[in-house]
Amino acid sequence: MKYWRYGAQMDTPAVVLDQVSKRYGHGSQGIAALSAVSLRVSAGEFLAIMGPSGCGKSTLLNLIAGIDTPTSGRVHVAGRELSALSDDARSDLRLRTIGFVFQSFNLLPTFTAEENVAVPLEFMGVRWRAARQRAAAALAEVGITAAAQRRRPAELSGGEQQRVAIARALVGVPQLLLADEPTGNLDSRAGEGVLDLLRTLNAARGLTVVLVTHSPAAAAYTQRIVRLCDGRIEEERRSGGGEARQAIAQGAAPNWPVANSCPPDTLPDGQGSGVAAGNGEIRRESP
Repeated sequence: MKYWRYGAQMDTPAVVLDQVSKRYGHGSQGIAALSAVSLRVSAGEFLAIMGPSGCGKSTLLNLIAGIDTPTSGRVHVAGRELSALSDDARSDLRLRTIGFVFQSFNLLPTFTAEENVAVPLEFMGVRWRAARQRAAAALAEVGITAAAQRRRPAELSGGEQQRVAIARALVGVPQLLLADEPTGNLDSRAGEGVLDLLRTLNAARGLTVVLVTHSPAAAAYTQRIVRLCDGRIEEERRSGGGEARQAIAQGAAPNWPVANSCPPDTLPDGQGSGVAAGNGEIRRESP
């Protein structure tokens, strides 16, 4: 299977959000899901987005995917401004450039694992026989045996189902993978396996991964962590990586300064701390 290599396009960010706001409803009854969010995700980066329920994490992913449109601001993916694209062009961008992994797997129950992974290739115009061959290769890459590839989702464990979902997301060789709570329905062992797989794919392919999670342990697998609160980027830091994962496994609670009243998550300790400036850089905030 041929993988995406950034090469000359390494200087083009995978994702740029420029003062993006999203509001649902009108007037006093309206709800601000996101407010003036600016974020840059470099090509090949593994980024975690954390925050309490209702803080705007899923809205942010939907805007990056072009599933929803911002009330104001601009979203760029792979150098293309989404608002400038037609509906068909945005759909094509999602099909060929972005892969999705969901908490609930979203596999077709009457299809085998191999058939589930082959379906997106049909939409790309790949003949069914070739699509199944590519699907089998993608499933083998994520650790699904030949026997398991012929089983339906109900015959697979939760960890296996999520690996099938990851193979489906990757079979079209996307540049960007969006993962929305991919370990939320898994036990700790299966979840660690999925996170190890995402980290390996990020390193081996140079694949950009944006991971939404409530879990500090999951966030510690990434390179950078952004914390949302009330629709704004409240804080960000570099992940502590392996040391942070080990500390969390041993029950440590790394200190994270809280800038406002948003309920804090316990975030993996990394290289310094600060509050995200509007341009995505980190600035220190006085106590």
